[in-house]
Amino acid sequence: MFANALRQLIDPRLFIAAILIAFQYWILLHPQQPLFERPVHLILLLFLVFLWFPLQTPKLPAPVRHVIDLAVLVIVLAVAVYLWFAIPRFETRIDNVSPVFWWDVLFGILLVGLLLEAVRRTVGWMLLGVIIAFLLYGAFGYVLPGVFGFRGFGLEEYVEILTMTTSGILGVTTETSVNFVFYFVAFGVVYSAVGGGQLFIDLAMRLVGTSRGGSAKVAIVGSSLMGTISGSAVANVTATGVFSIPLMRRSGLSGEQAAATEAIASTGGQLMPPVMGVAAFVMAELLGAPYQSIALAGVIPALAYYVALYIGADLEARKTGLGTLAREDFKDTPAIWPRLHLLLPPIVLIVMLFLDTSAQLAATYATLICFPTAFIRRENYLGLDDLLKMVRNLGRQMAEIAIPIAAIGIIIAIAIQSNVALKFASGVISAGGGTIFGSLLLVVIGCIIMGMGLPTVAAYIIGAILYVPALRELGVPILGAHFFVMYYCVLSMVTPPVALASYAAAGLAGASPMKTGLIAFRMSFVAFLVPFAFVMDPALLFQAAVLDSVVSCAGLLISTAVWAIGLTGYCMRPLGWGDRVLLMLCGIVAIVAPTVSMWWLVSIGVAVLFLLINWRYPRFTLGQLAPRKPVTQAGET
Repeated sequence: MFANALRQLIDPRLFIAAILIAFQYWILLHPQQPLFERPVHLILLLFLVFLWFPLQTPKLPAPVRHVIDLAVLVIVLAVAVYLWFAIPRFETRIDNVSPVFWWDVLFGILLVGLLLEAVRRTVGWMLLGVIIAFLLYGAFGYVLPGVFGFRGFGLEEYVEILTMTTSGILGVTTETSVNFVFYFVAFGVVYSAVGGGQLFIDLAMRLVGTSRGGSAKVAIVGSSLMGTISGSAVANVTATGVFSIPLMRRSGLSGEQAAATEAIASTGGQLMPPVMGVAAFVMAELLGAPYQSIALAGVIPALAYYVALYIGADLEARKTGLGTLAREDFKDTPAIWPRLHLLLPPIVLIVMLFLDTSAQLAATYATLICFPTAFIRRENYLGLDDLLKMVRNLGRQMAEIAIPIAAIGIIIAIAIQSNVALKFASGVISAGGGTIFGSLLLVVIGCIIMGMGLPTVAAYIIGAILYVPALRELGVPILGAHFFVMYYCVLSMVTPPVALASYAAAGLAGASPMKTGLIAFRMSFVAFLVPFAFVMDPALLFQAAVLDSVVSCAGLLISTAVWAIGLTGYCMRPLGWGDRVLLMLCGIVAIVAPTVSMWWLVSIGVAVLFLLINWRYPRFTLGQLAPRKPVTQAGET
């Protein structure tokens, strides 16, 4: 153990990660100017990216790759030295007035180039391609005809916007990483290390494992609980899937079904307060709102999402007879009561947020509470090796998360400075026929397509720039517009051809990634209409009196359940197409109609009446009484 710890201590990745941690908590106690905090944060993360993700080009021999990696690190160091001396000038210069020197241009180009290569190494070519497309548009926009043409940026102007002000790379996205993302990622890493993640999985086993279709429900409940501290779909899949996917396979589900269930369940973690995905932190910055208000607004959408998945899993289990766990599946689940003290850190986080403590301090307090909590039981004790591993994991996760969102600052700067965002908004409204539902459908399609190859936060930021102005012009409240875009960008994590969560789950299950993605996307339909509800009813985002929000929430859960029953085609018995169409229509109308409106009351009333009749008279179907076929798969007659 000592030798292993010694090997870690001489690892440069550990050294840089430790500096990043010390810097972040130092600026939490002693805040500095933004144009000091953000460049230092970015440079440390660039070092970590190139140390964690060396060049992987098989066409080049290993020595050549090592030389290239070393040269890249030297360039990062050179840019760091430049920024160290330039930061005082950045803090006092006047944008568009103060001169831009030749060395500013040189090191600005190097910084952009480093960031693009870091993006390629962390998330691949898709996001890189989008950023390059925007860079080309900013340089050569003057050659485009029509409404999307503009004068373009000169080289000095381009470098100034992107690297010397808070409008580009050092803008809102890097600010989000500095002020929010680091502290919540740190909490997730530490809490998982002390056994909190395993507690959530075991808790899900005890809560729902014995019910019909328990294996899928364990994945759904476990992933929802993990989402409260993670906020990353792929990390959630990795943490819970290693347990839930084999469990689902043993209960009769195919590899693709098991992987799809875990993927769609983990994807919802990005909607689950209090630690939602990185996109939620960016939303708070874009709106200039406290993160607490964003987390509160996310409660009902997340609840509706997971209730829809849970009902779908229950109905599928009753319909097929698959997914129920045997008694021996519970024999290795440790007792929950001796570990309930591990719930203290997330409780502290929630309470601190509720008391209007800043999000950074709330996450920091929750992180600190993890350490004494770990020493209550010997099984959770932390040794030196565990602490060093936490530091390394935090450094790697921050490098993977923060570098892509910093690079998206390029897109934001170009979209705003060129005015392409407002031009695109006008195009969306025109293509949607000037109607809110037409425009919403176009936004849904755009978010899903865009998110197929981009991380959620990248898809959300681009969507917020391009689509939110259009929704605002149609009268959608700003918070509802942002949540609408984010929700569908989250669902894109399971949408083929590039579905990151589906691919991660398929890898754990040894299943086909494409089939997994298609099944997960089909499963997402049960929660697909939820965003239309909170666009039409701000009370679902707690933008109204508490009683109104409670009534709206109850109505949304009922209408979502009706929609899920219609999609699944089962309620006490297999449903005919007439029954299913009626229920789906009722569900759609109840979801999109304003709460307590006439159409809302009629649709919910008709659906509830149908379900009551179906329960009382099992042979009932629309227009006739048909003999009920025995359902032998689930053991019923």
